[in-house]
Amino acid sequence: MKIKSLDPRINRIQIDADTENPQAMLHPLENWPTYEVFHQKKRGTHHEHVGIVHATSSELALAFAKEQFARRGETVNLWVVKSEDMMATDYADADVFATTPEKSFRDPASYSVKDKIDQWVAKQKNHAG
Repeated sequence: MKIKSLDPRINRIQIDADTENPQAMLHPLENWPTYEVFHQKKRGTHHEHVGIVHATSSELALAFAKEQFARRGETVNLWVVKSEDMMATDYADADVFATTPEKSFRDPASYSVKDKIDQWVAKQKNHAG
């Protein structure tokens, strides 16, 4: 039985399913590392993950990212990071975040300042009219 992979390079060379490390069987020039791409739409906003590119270097990854993800939409900045350098918590470790104290006071969305401003403006209109 052959491996069915989302990576067309694996399917193209017909690697057997019992192969322990199919990536190791690829020729080095066929096995370009992946880079995660993040873009920023406007200055001051957060960078958002938009996809991946395959490239031989970070410079080439940046060029590919620009071509793939910045040519149609508004973009002011791009980041590329080697996928193998990304770290993430495991969903099984959710208890790590359970000890985080409640800090909703740090989130501006938890304040109803706009409502208070609207009430004050309405009061000012009533007193002036």
